[in-house]
Amino acid sequence: MRPDPRPVPTQTGPAQTGPAQTVRSTCPYCGVGCGVILTPDRAGGLSVSGDPDHPANFGRLCSKGSALAETVGLDGRLLAPQVFGQAAGWDVALEVVAKRFARTIAAHGPDSVALYVSGQMLTEDYYVANKLAKGYWGTANIDTNSRLCMASSVAGHRRAFGSDTVPGQYEDLELADLVVLVGSNLAWCHPVLYQRLCAARAARPEMRVVVVDPRRTATCEIADLHLAIAPGGDIALFNALLAEVESTRRTNPGFLRHVTGAGAAFAAARAGDPAGAGLSPADLRGFLDLWTGTQKVVTVYSQGVNQSSQGTDTVNAILNCHLATGRIGRPGMGPFSVTGQPNAMGGREVGGMANMLACHLQIENPAHRAAVQGFWASPAMPDKPGLKAVDMFRAVGEGRIKAIWIIHTNPVASMPEADLVAAALRACPFVVVQDVMAGTDTARLAHVLLPATAWAEKAGTVTNSERRISRQRAVLSAPGQARDDWRILADVARRMGWGAAFGWQSPAEVFAEHAALSGVAGALGSDFDISDHAGISQAAYEALAPVTWPANARRRGGRFFGEGRFHTPDGKGRMLAVAARVDAAGGLPFRLNTGRSRDHWHTMTRTGQSPRLSSHMAEPFLELHPQDAADLGVVPADLVELSNRFGRVILRALVTDRVAPGQPFAPIHWTGETAPSGRVDLLVPANPDQISGQPDSKAARVSLRKFTARWYGYAVAAADFRPDCAYWAKARVRGGWRVELAAEQAPLDWVTHARGLFGLHDAEVASVTDTGRGLARVAFHLDGRLLAALFVGPEPVALARDQLAARLGETAPQEVLAGRSRADRPDPGPAVCACLNVGLNTIRAAIEAGRALSVTALGDVLGAGTSCGSCRPDLAALIGRHRPKQAAE
Repeated sequence: MRPDPRPVPTQTGPAQTGPAQTVRSTCPYCGVGCGVILTPDRAGGLSVSGDPDHPANFGRLCSKGSALAETVGLDGRLLAPQVFGQAAGWDVALEVVAKRFARTIAAHGPDSVALYVSGQMLTEDYYVANKLAKGYWGTANIDTNSRLCMASSVAGHRRAFGSDTVPGQYEDLELADLVVLVGSNLAWCHPVLYQRLCAARAARPEMRVVVVDPRRTATCEIADLHLAIAPGGDIALFNALLAEVESTRRTNPGFLRHVTGAGAAFAAARAGDPAGAGLSPADLRGFLDLWTGTQKVVTVYSQGVNQSSQGTDTVNAILNCHLATGRIGRPGMGPFSVTGQPNAMGGREVGGMANMLACHLQIENPAHRAAVQGFWASPAMPDKPGLKAVDMFRAVGEGRIKAIWIIHTNPVASMPEADLVAAALRACPFVVVQDVMAGTDTARLAHVLLPATAWAEKAGTVTNSERRISRQRAVLSAPGQARDDWRILADVARRMGWGAAFGWQSPAEVFAEHAALSGVAGALGSDFDISDHAGISQAAYEALAPVTWPANARRRGGRFFGEGRFHTPDGKGRMLAVAARVDAAGGLPFRLNTGRSRDHWHTMTRTGQSPRLSSHMAEPFLELHPQDAADLGVVPADLVELSNRFGRVILRALVTDRVAPGQPFAPIHWTGETAPSGRVDLLVPANPDQISGQPDSKAARVSLRKFTARWYGYAVAAADFRPDCAYWAKARVRGGWRVELAAEQAPLDWVTHARGLFGLHDAEVASVTDTGRGLARVAFHLDGRLLAALFVGPEPVALARDQLAARLGETAPQEVLAGRSRADRPDPGPAVCACLNVGLNTIRAAIEAGRALSVTALGDVLGAGTSCGSCRPDLAALIGRHRPKQAAE
């Protein structure tokens, strides 16, 4: 029986209440792992500030972290289990899940089931999921959405170091004399690290920064050199660097005694063609001289490296340069992978990936398998890796996986070939989704929905990109029937007959078991050993301060590999011979680059709750080079249709020379819930790196054309609504929603259409229409208060959007239909500084009046750019654009 395809009903639930004390916790966004201080307000809300004592951020927060208090409401929350579309109690839901998985395993074997988990889970949750899948179901078919962001780094680490080890610490970015950022828009994606780097550079002006990225991102504002590399040109660049290191005798012979494979790596580098990097000779020479001539170098890399069909080889090309020069594991030098999710590292530590065992042990190693199985006293243990994310969903579509349990992730929106993933789940005999929100694209395809606690409601640990374990602490009570992830998994395990092995009473007990197993792993030579915390008490767990692993009787924290000792069988590091490969163009003219926007996160189930975060970019967009725009007949604010064999999307044009011709960029955040035609990942082919299994999310070949609509619209409404037209994009505002619309056909009557759109069949209406010009403005009110309004025109509608949205619930005189701001309430414009909610029009006015002609002055006058700092490049660009002529002269 399939679930009802209609939207799953949700409850608003009672107001959350909880303890009144202030607690220290950890931000749930990127892998920086910032400490936060949370103070509940006793009414279900809280205040959030940066923790000045946390060593990751020292009190700093980004725009997303600063807005966390706006994301803890219950709107849209899943608050009770759902079984085949009907509300059910926990006993029924858990029994159904346990029996269906048990029957599937009995009938078809352990590899007929799978778990797809998430870097949003806490380490304790991840540990229980991995133990259940590998040790008790007997399958390695447990993989994670972290496969989409850092799997190539894991594979590169394991090839070079023998272990998935990040060698350095955040302070190395501050101690380095040269920081190279490769495929990393640090200013937007890891803003607090960007702030730390900016502060270090201000304190030491001699520090140099190089950005390697095809786009001119916000991070380039602090770069001494921006290498606008050709897409896929990273291996050619770092092979050129390795060849330069050898030819100029900048190798470290003493360190190379601790490394194998150097000869083959140097030969491959010499054979490479530096022209493949797509750089001018002057830029290439400048980079080579700077890198080879600077001892203290940190090379930071992120999704631009990892999300590639050559991601693992690219990682090893970077690692080769550091190994050849011995610039690793010492203060201010080393390669540094920065992860995208808050607990991607924790998931790696517990073996929450299809090709790993717990505690960085290897699933292919019989001794490692025996040790883990013996520790767990488990009935089964797979002897080979399971299916990685892309292959996992292919197996679901092919019927080889017959039951799948998805936890805290939305693959129907975020996986490549997303529509094929949706089709696979529709055909799957049994789908369980465990999540916080009821209405995600994936949740709508579930047979069983299990309500989980959210950030600020659950307790556990996370590990950040520098191997620092921090506590996440509950400060709000669990709403409705929501339960912690580890407990839900353990409850199913108990119903499958394994109660003794899953009998924990708290996350502290799970963490203690994890730490004890790490001691077993450490005895086998694993780098991950936190056995100091084996047997940790509840009180000690509650008081646990941030700690960097390893943490055991032999060693605590610090850097790895500076002394030339690695985790390979012979104890030596490995240099790999890698060569650049040119991917076929695929016959379509544009290469689509995808990534993140500044103020949103993943599929916006959290950030989409914040009006402030939506005010910067309220709809999906496409950065398009001016020449491409001219060739397509596209002007700013037009809509553009992107298509390939997987489908089509429609995005708002943002014409900019930040991207190169033929290389448009689009963010990934919008879903079927917020902009059905903006689901970018449905265009991305599932073309994974053959070693890491990580998909290439930055090389989709697409066609572009201008999307010509019959009408364009803008709507605001106090109540949520779902349009039915070719293009719409929804975002929260205070007191309601704003929606951009466009369609290829116009209705016969705009008032009737608007009543149906908003569901306001009995409200009072005021309207102005001009059929000849294709204009219509319709406003609904009750007792003089604005309920909703629709503004329509034959071209994108020019309005004071934020001001109109602010009128919801207020007295609604006729001037609402004018679409302009009142003289006594000037329109601040879309937020540029999301932290302090400073709008574009406010900033422009200050610049044009000569009150603020530098970024520092804008901070002094308006506060803009003084919090997280990620908007400072935008502020600098606005000053350049709007500076009064006499000031410019």
